Amino acid sequence: MEKQHDKKLSHKIIEALGLKIIDLYIIKKFLGTFVYSIVLILALAVIFDLSEKIDDFIESSAPVKEVVFEYYLNFIPYFAVLFSALFTFISVIFFTSKMAYNTEIIAILSSGVSFRRMLLPYFISASIIAFFAFMLSNFVIPKANKTKLEFEEKYIHKRPQTYTRKNIHKQIEPGVFVYLESYSTVSNTGYNFSIEKFENGKLISKTMADQIVWDTASLDWRMRRYYTRDFNGLQEKITEGNTKDTSIRLDPADFSRRLNAVEAMSYNELNEFISVSRMQGETNLVAYLIEKYKRTAFPFSTFILTLIGVTVSSRKVRGGIGAQLGLGLGISFGYILFMQFSSQFAIGGSLPPLLAVWLPNLIFAVVALFLYRFAPK
Repeated sequence: MEKQHDKKLSHKIIEALGLKIIDLYIIKKFLGTFVYSIVLILALAVIFDLSEKIDDFIESSAPVKEVVFEYYLNFIPYFAVLFSALFTFISVIFFTSKMAYNTEIIAILSSGVSFRRMLLPYFISASIIAFFAFMLSNFVIPKANKTKLEFEEKYIHKRPQTYTRKNIHKQIEPGVFVYLESYSTVSNTGYNFSIEKFENGKLISKTMADQIVWDTASLDWRMRRYYTRDFNGLQEKITEGNTKDTSIRLDPADFSRRLNAVEAMSYNELNEFISVSRMQGETNLVAYLIEKYKRTAFPFSTFILTLIGVTVSSRKVRGGIGAQLGLGLGISFGYILFMQFSSQFAIGGSLPPLLAVWLPNLIFAVVALFLYRFAPK
């Protein structure tokens, strides 16, 4: 009785969504093939990565529990999203070409179902994959990357990461500007420091110091051999000394942040970081903007590659399924290669970041529409 009740309930849900049995059949084939193929590639990725880093794990005496739960458990979501568009395409090519060679596509179209209507279950499946890819990219993977990066700093990077920063100009808050001739990430010391404060476009205070050092005890900055000039109309007050603690809106991490640190930021954190960096006068925001736009563009590519996959594999061709899989792999790798090239053009300044990230989608969308015109009707 319970089974009959469940079947009736499922049929009611299907009818409410306007789906048919053939739709559920395609959705099941699509998602089943996708999950199976992505699990296989993730297993291979873990094996290859482990073979590459096992010496580092042994040398640094990394506990097995941390390797599994802090590194590889957080390693998997990133690569799942990275390969999602590729294996969406391969999955569509694989099971649709099999349906075509079993004359199932012909039977579907002969029953009065249009090719456009046949695309519905494909796009429902693509929507599910794109939704999870978007949520993982913006909310799950950043937290996972943060844990993974901390693990790498602890067990893989054996030497402290040093960065040479020179001629640093920042607006740390509205009307407050700082300058550093150089900064050492080893000692957390800045040299030839100055800070200027403006109100209504007028300079009201300027402080210069030979050094500014991060005090790990008070979690604040300490100036050494400083010189301050305060302006009040035509009057000027000069203060100088050997050391002085100061609270400014700077953190040592601002000078030593790696580029891949943005991968550990959620969507809202990334937006805030870009906004603050722009306010501070940071000029090299291209890489951060590319990361932001990719988190939307990459999941959207699922729909485009799904449409290309269906149109390419829905008819019989000479060479069989292997020829269609080869064509599918060529197109999918072409998309990924194009995405990398366009991103480099943005970094080089040839293209705006938004256009560079979305250009592969726009071009492949045109290809998809062209192929759709010649799909079997």
